[in-house]
Amino acid sequence: MARRHAIGAQASSEEDAPDVESRLTDNNHQSLKLWLRMLSITNLIEAEIRSRLRTEFGITLPRFDLMAQLDRHPEGLRMGELSKRMMVTGGNVTGITDLLEQEGLVVRDPVPGDRRAFSVSLTPSGRHAFRRMAARHEAWIRELMGALEEHERAMLFDLLSTMKRGLGAPRQPEH
Repeated sequence: MARRHAIGAQASSEEDAPDVESRLTDNNHQSLKLWLRMLSITNLIEAEIRSRLRTEFGITLPRFDLMAQLDRHPEGLRMGELSKRMMVTGGNVTGITDLLEQEGLVVRDPVPGDRRAFSVSLTPSGRHAFRRMAARHEAWIRELMGALEEHERAMLFDLLSTMKRGLGAPRQPEH
């Protein structure tokens, strides 16, 4: 039997927690219901992770995400590449980088041969701080996914993988 966990201060029953699914009616198509269920779960998990990062580390999710990108690329990334990878504007990346640089967690270096470009990389203290946060983040995700047994998580992963592959292919509309 699967364990059940309430996320943060959220109610444990679906009926008690108004969210994007609350707009559904019995007449809505199953695909719409599924989409809103996935969106609702994503929003709940993201809100909980944002709260925990803020409470435990005093950091925002966008700052954590930028550091995660840099951890994967120890050689550093150009500001434009960070913007693409994070799917945010260059101005957002600049603001986040400014804050992290003030805290000594990242360093911004000019790109040789391009006076307008900068490469951002984690400082040693930034890498240490990120790895500590990443370990907690992974533990939180495991906890938040704890309502599903391991085989259920594997099955859901496979189903969502099939769906993701299908999104790249042209589809016929359902009738």
